[in-house]
Amino acid sequence: MDDEYAKLIRRMNPPRVVIDNDSCEDATIIQVDSVNKHGILLQVVQVLTDLNLVITKAYISSDGGWFMDVFNVTDRDGNKVRDEEIINYIQKTLENDEVLLPSLRGTVGLMPSEEHTSIELSGTDRPGLLSEVCAVLADLSCNVVNAAIWTHNARAAAVVHVVDNITGCAIEDPKRLATIKKLLHNVLKCNNDLKTAKMTLSPPGFTHRERRLHQIMFADRDYVKVRRTEQGKVEDLKSGPCINVYDCSEKDYTVITMRSRDRPKLLFDIVCTLTDMQYVVFHGVVHTGKKEAYQEFYIRHVDGLPISSEAERERVIQCLEAAIERRASVGLELELCAEDRLGLLSDITRIFRENSLCVKRAEISTEGGKAKDIFYVTDVTGNPVDQKTVDSICEQVGQNMLHVKWNPCHSTKLPEEGTISYLLGNLFKVSTLQNLKLMKYYT
Repeated sequence: MDDEYAKLIRRMNPPRVVIDNDSCEDATIIQVDSVNKHGILLQVVQVLTDLNLVITKAYISSDGGWFMDVFNVTDRDGNKVRDEEIINYIQKTLENDEVLLPSLRGTVGLMPSEEHTSIELSGTDRPGLLSEVCAVLADLSCNVVNAAIWTHNARAAAVVHVVDNITGCAIEDPKRLATIKKLLHNVLKCNNDLKTAKMTLSPPGFTHRERRLHQIMFADRDYVKVRRTEQGKVEDLKSGPCINVYDCSEKDYTVITMRSRDRPKLLFDIVCTLTDMQYVVFHGVVHTGKKEAYQEFYIRHVDGLPISSEAERERVIQCLEAAIERRASVGLELELCAEDRLGLLSDITRIFRENSLCVKRAEISTEGGKAKDIFYVTDVTGNPVDQKTVDSICEQVGQNMLHVKWNPCHSTKLPEEGTISYLLGNLFKVSTLQNLKLMKYYT
């Protein structure tokens, strides 16, 4: 009955999206109004980030059963979004009831998996792990068409999409699937990690790789090894973000403020973790500078209560730090562009292993018979890769196939200026929806 009532309310108040390219000089303003539902904020942010749009500012409000968010976005080059196809896609997708209603399976986003077999892996990270996984898949005639691999705090997680090398379709034979599962699990068990090593086949339907990676690493407790000080802050801004959690007793909220280096999909990663931890963002402000991002959220647990203990406060800080750091670019960025073939990924990762490189993160994609893979690598000690090793790898792979995209340099400390505060006290004084909508013109 509750679901039917919610559907009735949504039919009476369908989602509305306004896209404005005139009110702001340097960004496109996207305003989303809808009946509130847990998970909507994450879904809206995901739609924008999946289009590779950069959220430079955001104003979030979901009190009183109504969801109203305003986002300032640009493309990756810092320009306004003027592509009519993208604008129409945003409008159509966000105004679709089925998209804004959270999935019962707990996943967000639409990525059909019927065309491939989706494999999820998690376990203790070690040098050569990705190479061994890719070798097993190649030996079993499984061609990797897409994959995302993350490592953090000595943990590793991957979502890998494979097809049969002959048919180019998903693998459905139960015996073959059982063999794949057994051999990959044996590779993970080589870490002596019998309790936490996992290899599963995702059920048919819809999934979202990056959303799943957050869920897998969160479930694997990759956040527990973050070093902390007694005050609950990161010891050094060079090694992580600065996060504070405190009470807003007047309005019965918990307030989270964050200051970190800005990067693509930062807001998505943070909202993923808050959603997985069963928190609701009632109000929030996001602002990005040249190199830094400032975020402030007023939250409660889904049961309506704010954070009530120091242990819970500490866990929230740890989990948010992990969410920010999982996707952080670490090491040398290498881009592979080549004709796709069975065993290509196995050969490349074997060369990395033989040259004592560790893959910290990877994004694997295939389109039109072309493989475009990005790897972030360090040496086995976690230090930058020396130029001699880079030259050797490029020679072995092929100068026209492997390109160095980014050379790591020593981290520079964030400016010592005080964190910009975007306290939302004035927001609570707004009494009408009309006044609240004026927020989109703030700069």
